[in-house]
Amino acid sequence: MMRRFLLLLAGSGWLRERVQRARFARRAVRRFMPGEEPEAALAAAEAFGREGIGTLFTRLGENVTDIAAADAVAEHYLAILGEIRARGIDGEISIKPTQLGLDVDEERCFDHLTRLAARAADVGGEVWIDMESSAYVDRTIGLFERARRAHPNVGICLQAYLRRTADDVQRLLPLGPSIRLVKGAYAEPASIAYRDRRAVDANYLALAVTMVEASRTGRVRLGLGTHDVRLIEQLAEHARAMGLSRSSFEVQMLYGIRVDQQRRLARAGFVVKDLIAYGDAWYPWYMRRLAERPANVLFALRQMLPF
Repeated sequence: MMRRFLLLLAGSGWLRERVQRARFARRAVRRFMPGEEPEAALAAAEAFGREGIGTLFTRLGENVTDIAAADAVAEHYLAILGEIRARGIDGEISIKPTQLGLDVDEERCFDHLTRLAARAADVGGEVWIDMESSAYVDRTIGLFERARRAHPNVGICLQAYLRRTADDVQRLLPLGPSIRLVKGAYAEPASIAYRDRRAVDANYLALAVTMVEASRTGRVRLGLGTHDVRLIEQLAEHARAMGLSRSSFEVQMLYGIRVDQQRRLARAGFVVKDLIAYGDAWYPWYMRRLAERPANVLFALRQMLPF
């Protein structure tokens, strides 16, 4: 119930406008992001790099309704890719399609995506397409398939709580895809999404095993977008049984969450990436982070105290 309540609050524009101005909220959100400015994200990435941990950069924001704003987002990411190259950061970018104007002009969104993929290829990295709510899944997969034909350095995020995802994985495997597998963080009906945590975990592991098995005979880059170390270690055991190393998949965790485990896993031979979010449009994203682990609500409440 707490999770569903938090996801409901995430969609409130009225709350977003007020909470983002509150000082206590800005203190609380610093747990999950180094700062609102890109320089804070770049500096954090440089620090992670010294510990053998790579970075995925994502500027917060979604559902852009003005094409000029979408154009500005694309230019911003081009600049970030330039900084990644100039500073020698092991970094890639992760973008929501609606941030590039999917809701306004799908062709312009596609053009932005391919421009970014071409620039990312110069840096030696990938452009990850984030998955948004279920209403966008078909268009997002179609966008990925189109972009992948021209740019093999485009990846996509899939959500394990959606019942359709097993079919989506089978559809995409022939492309030799890069897939970030997450559990899912939107409010979806039981008719299309698993609601029980154990069911989501079981589907997550089954999907991950399918992709690791496929990597034995073809190119599949799998990123585990989870903080559930138990699931990560279960997959590592499956990979070992197949004769594959821990580096046959990646661990992709969010900034500020289980950083001790990120460092431990990196030292143990796992490929670890830290997803660093930044920007001022953090309210819906932050509420979804709280919903993923309601125990974080206690931390947020503590930030309301005047000390």
